Amino acid sequence: MKFFDLNKKLWQWALLIFVSFVWGLSFILMKRGLESYNEMQVGSLRIFFASIFLLPLLFKRLKKFKRKDLKYILIIGFIGNLFPAILFAKAQTEVNSSLAGMLNTSFPIVALIIGSLFFGLKAKRHRIAGIILGLIGSVGIVIAGASDLLDSNNLYALFVLLAVILYAISINIIKYKLPDLDGISITVFSFVIIGPVAGLSLFFTDFGPALTTPDYLENLFYIALLALGGSAVAVSLFYLLMDYVDVIFASITTYIIPIFAILWGLLDGETISLIQILFLGVIFLGVFLVNNNNKKKKKSGTD
Repeated sequence: MKFFDLNKKLWQWALLIFVSFVWGLSFILMKRGLESYNEMQVGSLRIFFASIFLLPLLFKRLKKFKRKDLKYILIIGFIGNLFPAILFAKAQTEVNSSLAGMLNTSFPIVALIIGSLFFGLKAKRHRIAGIILGLIGSVGIVIAGASDLLDSNNLYALFVLLAVILYAISINIIKYKLPDLDGISITVFSFVIIGPVAGLSLFFTDFGPALTTPDYLENLFYIALLALGGSAVAVSLFYLLMDYVDVIFASITTYIIPIFAILWGLLDGETISLIQILFLGVIFLGVFLVNNNNKKKKKSGTD
C-alpha cells in the first residue's frame, strides 16, 4: 500500500494546496526579479533555468516520447509556459503581486469556457452562472484597482488575464490531447524543448541596466528559485495531479493561490482594498458554482 496515493481525495487536496502555496510565492519572487531585470529577462530566465533543472529527468523518459505528440508539447511549451511567464512578469511591472494573484482566480472560469467551446466539456446552468459571477469578479477587481478603468497602469492587469487564457488552453490540451502521457513527462518534454528558445531570446535583451542595480545577483537568485519552485517543481506536480483529476478540479489551485499571494504581498508591504476582497469573494462564489457537482461527475470528466 502506497503512503502517497493520488487516487485518494485527501492526497489530491494535499498536493493541490502545496502547488498553490508554491505558485502563490511565485508572484513575490517575480517582483524581486523585476527589481533588476525586465519582464522579458525574468520570463525567459525562469523558463531557461527550469529547463536546466528538469534536464536530468529527460533521459529516462525519452522512450515515452512520440512524434505525434510533438505539436501539442510545443504548444504547451509556448502558451502554457513561456508566454505566460513573460506576461505575468510584464503585468507585475505595474500591478502588485496581490492583484496579480487575485486575477489568477479567473482561471477555472476560463478553463471551463475553453473546454466547453473547443473540447466538448459540457456546461450546465449552475456552471454558466459561475462563469458570469467569475467574470464580474475579475472585472470588479481590475476596476477597483484604480479610479480610471482606462488608466495605463490598470490595463496592465489585462496581461494577467491573457496569461490565464493561455494557461486554460494549455491545460485542456494536456487533458484531452495527451491522455496517454504522464504529467511529469509532459513537463520535462515541454520545458526541455522550449528552454533553448528562452535562452536564445536572452541574447536579444540588454542586461546593461540590470547589472547597474546593486542587488542583481540576489535578484537573479530569486529568479532561479522561481524557476525551480514555480516552474520545474510546481508545474510537474500540477501536471501529475492532472493524471488523477479533471480539468475543473485541478483549476481550483487558482482560488487557493491568491490567499498565499495576498499574504506574501501584505508581508512585503503591499495593500489591497476591501472592495477588491469583496470582488475576490464573488470570484470564489463563481468558482464554487463551477465546481459544484464535481464529486458526482468526476469520473466521466464531461460535466
